[in-house]
Amino acid sequence: MLRFHNYDIVFQEVPGEVTLAINITNCPNGCKGCHSTHLQKDTGELLDETTLTALLDKYGETITCICFMGGDREPKEVERLSLLVRQATNGRLKCAWYSGKAEFPHECSVQSFDYVKLGPYREQFGGLDSPTTNQRFYRVENGEMVDITFRFRAKKL
Repeated sequence: MLRFHNYDIVFQEVPGEVTLAINITNCPNGCKGCHSTHLQKDTGELLDETTLTALLDKYGETITCICFMGGDREPKEVERLSLLVRQATNGRLKCAWYSGKAEFPHECSVQSFDYVKLGPYREQFGGLDSPTTNQRFYRVENGEMVDITFRFRAKKL
C-alpha cells in the first residue's frame, strides 16, 4: 500500500515534460544528505486507483507525464499504478519513476515506464545535474533503457 505526502506540477524532473510529481512516503533508502527526510516516514494519504483517477481528472489535460517519486518498498505497486495511468489515458500520458535503488527491480518490467531514474543520492557525487553523479536517468525505448542523464546538466554559455 503506497502513501504520498504531496504532489506538484514540475518542469525539471523529466526533461521536456510537464510532470505531475507525486512524492511517495515510507522510503527505505535512508540516503545521507537526503533533502526530503520527511518522506522516510510511513505517513500520508493512500495512493490507490481512486486517488490517482481523481488526480488524472483534475490535471490530466494540463500535464504530459506522471512521475512516481519513490515507492521503492513496493515496486510492483508503482508498476501497477503506472500501467493504470497508461490505460486510463490511452497512452497519452507518459509515466516516470524515480527510484533510489541502484538497479531496476527484477520483478518489474521496464516497459511499464517511459522514464526511470535509478541510484541512491550520494552527497559526494551530487544529484542528476552534477557531472560526477552516481544516479542515472533513462528514457525507455523499445524495451531498452537509454541513458539521458546529460539532459540535466546546464549548458555553459
